[in-house]
Amino acid sequence: MLELPIVSQTPKRAKKPDWLRVKLPTGEDFKRVRRLVDEYKLNTICQSGNCPNMGECWGAGTATFMILGDVCTRSCSFCAVKTGRPPEYDADEPTRVAEAIRLMQVKHAVITSVNRDELKDRGAEIWYQTVVQTKEQSPETTIETLIPDVRANWDALDRMIEGGQEVVSHNMETVRRLYRKVRPQAKYDRSLEQIQRTKDAGKRTKSGFMVGLGETKEEVLQILQDLHSNGCDVVTIGQYLQPTKMHLAVEEYVHPDTFAFYKEEGLKMGIDFVESGPLVRSSYHAERHL
Repeated sequence: MLELPIVSQTPKRAKKPDWLRVKLPTGEDFKRVRRLVDEYKLNTICQSGNCPNMGECWGAGTATFMILGDVCTRSCSFCAVKTGRPPEYDADEPTRVAEAIRLMQVKHAVITSVNRDELKDRGAEIWYQTVVQTKEQSPETTIETLIPDVRANWDALDRMIEGGQEVVSHNMETVRRLYRKVRPQAKYDRSLEQIQRTKDAGKRTKSGFMVGLGETKEEVLQILQDLHSNGCDVVTIGQYLQPTKMHLAVEEYVHPDTFAFYKEEGLKMGIDFVESGPLVRSSYHAERHL
């Protein structure tokens, strides 16, 4: 097996390495996307999740839309999205999202959502309508949906994924050992089952996870193998970045060479596509994952 480069073990609040620098958002395309997002009163994970690639993606005229509000019922210790009791969802949201995607002339749209555990259908009908209406208004646009954990409500899962989207993603986020710490309201094997059921339904499947939370090399290789064994076609691997002082601290900044190693190993296992790098996020270069 290949030898891994030494990972820079970092004390808390250590300075970010040079490879994590990103450009500030600028340009007319960025301003146009922001104007449309504001005009249609839409939520984007780009903003709510403090994504480091927002400038690049919005500057290219694309965005990842977040439906079902901006308050999540989960309290994951890595995520910048607000947590609490969400207000009533907006039944007109699918129409507004579909119209915004049409006006932006998006070729490949990514749609995600907060967890809505308090809803009997986990928000599945809004998911379905958003995909269907987007396809109606922009029939040439391909769609990836990054869906939440349905807590084994498999009827809700079926409804979420039957609208006609080309890719269905569900993120594992971290290795098995760290689940209680990182995703206390989720279960590792349940998320794997959700991916397998999505694959069995005939969809192209995708998942992503973070490194830099204290996982070992062997654990990363294991989650890659678990994803492959459960029908996952595309995997994204990125560096965890602490969004606020209230969230988990970064345990290490993983060297780009290590990301390259993980990509190589994932491809050797038989995963179709592995996007692996410090600034990679779930929807980064998503158009390549078709």
